[in-house]
Amino acid sequence: MSIICGLPLIECVYCIACTRWAWKRCLHTAGHESETWGIATPEEFEPVPRLCRYILAVYEDDLRNPLWEPPRGYGIDPDCLIMKKDYVDTGGQAPPYLLYLDHGHADIVLAIRGFNLARESDYAVLLDNKLGKRKFDGGFVHNGLLNAAECVLNAECDVLKELVEKYPKYMLTFTGHSLGSGVAALLTMVAVQNLDRLGNIPRTRVRCYAIAPARCMSLNLAVRYADVINSIVLQDDFLPRTATPLEDIFKSLFCLPCLLCLRCMRDTCTSEEKMLKDPRRLYAPGRLYHIVERKPFRCGRFPPVVRTAVPVDGRFEHIVLSCNATSDHAIIWIEREAEAALELMREKDHTLEIPTKQRMERQKSLAKEHSDEYKAALRRAVTLSVPHAFSPSQYGTFDEKNDYEDSQQSDFEDRIIGQ
Repeated sequence: MSIICGLPLIECVYCIACTRWAWKRCLHTAGHESETWGIATPEEFEPVPRLCRYILAVYEDDLRNPLWEPPRGYGIDPDCLIMKKDYVDTGGQAPPYLLYLDHGHADIVLAIRGFNLARESDYAVLLDNKLGKRKFDGGFVHNGLLNAAECVLNAECDVLKELVEKYPKYMLTFTGHSLGSGVAALLTMVAVQNLDRLGNIPRTRVRCYAIAPARCMSLNLAVRYADVINSIVLQDDFLPRTATPLEDIFKSLFCLPCLLCLRCMRDTCTSEEKMLKDPRRLYAPGRLYHIVERKPFRCGRFPPVVRTAVPVDGRFEHIVLSCNATSDHAIIWIEREAEAALELMREKDHTLEIPTKQRMERQKSLAKEHSDEYKAALRRAVTLSVPHAFSPSQYGTFDEKNDYEDSQQSDFEDRIIGQ
């Protein structure tokens, strides 16, 4: 009898918890997450729309006769395409990718396509993980994505080494979308940990742009590698906010309401402090760029604004209840909005009219701001007692970074004078 009498009380508590969760989510909008972040500059955001087009090019069978070319084209010279591999070439161990030598931007780009719903091998990569299953460099990472990243590096390290040695002033850029973004981010980490396999190039020559990133590494790693990894999120995109492990989502497709109810209860009862101190919890990697184009309680799209930061807490922790949560994940929309945002930045910013010396001073100032923000994020991670977080003094990359920035500015000046 006592058990029966207690059932209404349990139902009442459950309903209150669900109501509180729904109310918080309805008031929560994507713009609030980044409202305190700084505004991105055209110089740092310039590669994003271009790299989105390179990722789209991976979907083509023949780049000389493209079938789905975007309005601005892919911007790829087929003669400079080093290689393009499909599922047969990778044996299903990694998504398809291409390697492109971008002479116009002094860049060696390895672009990886996103998740393919029709490929079992992509599901195998995604589902090959459990919380706390794989440790890497003092943190936790997604096991399947790391295996795919190691597969790509093992297959292409000789070619990459040859290219970075042949073109010593070119950057080495890894980029990907969705599933490919997780592979690209972990590939960057593996490459940085094995620079000897790439001819001992400096860490500052390696960078990553993860488009619509998967949560693939623990918080200490996400902050620690923010100097080389950049994540781009369009407004309400669900994937960077999905704290539920990806493998659990796909395993629960036949009981998704049950999963959402459990997530509701967990979000309501779990404090942010507890989430921060969970070493197995995965996050979107690196420095974050948030493209905001819609405002709460207003219809239509507004001119996109790009905000950037290296946050420690408040790092896309909550799913946004929005009808655009899935469409904002599409690479086509991200490319369009990123290009529109870049054009607006350039209209407001008259960098091309600034004398060469002032342009270099501005680039140096921007690099210093990013370095200071990166160090501050590392210190905050220690302050918040994030597991395995370390202070900036324990890393030897900052002096190296400054030296490299000076050399890059010298190269930039030579190119301007040559023009």
